[in-house]
Amino acid sequence: MRQLFILVTVAFWLAVLGLAASHSWLPAEPEVALRPPTDPRKSLAAVARHDTAEDCWMAINGEVYDLSRYLPDHPSKPEVIVAWCGREATQAYLTKAKGRAHSARADRMLAEYRIATLQTP
Repeated sequence: MRQLFILVTVAFWLAVLGLAASHSWLPAEPEVALRPPTDPRKSLAAVARHDTAEDCWMAINGEVYDLSRYLPDHPSKPEVIVAWCGREATQAYLTKAKGRAHSARADRMLAEYRIATLQTP
């Protein structure tokens, strides 16, 4: 009986130590990127004040983007985008040239330039 008690006690402590050690072996949980609780909101009037190539904001799908840094890198002429600076440009973004939608890659890139949510009236 004594040997059984010792065996069970040793097995218990090995299990406890194994669980404690496994915490360091497991991969860390990924951090979830959340919007801050005070998500900034911009009105369309505020967007309209940024209507030049050097200071280009657009409202697309209810979000506000500052595309000033992106203009020189855009595959087409910057004038294509500059025409939409300071405006609500959802339809232009969704149909681009010849009615085709932007790619999923473009959507991911656009997210990098998000600065606010468009304030609804």
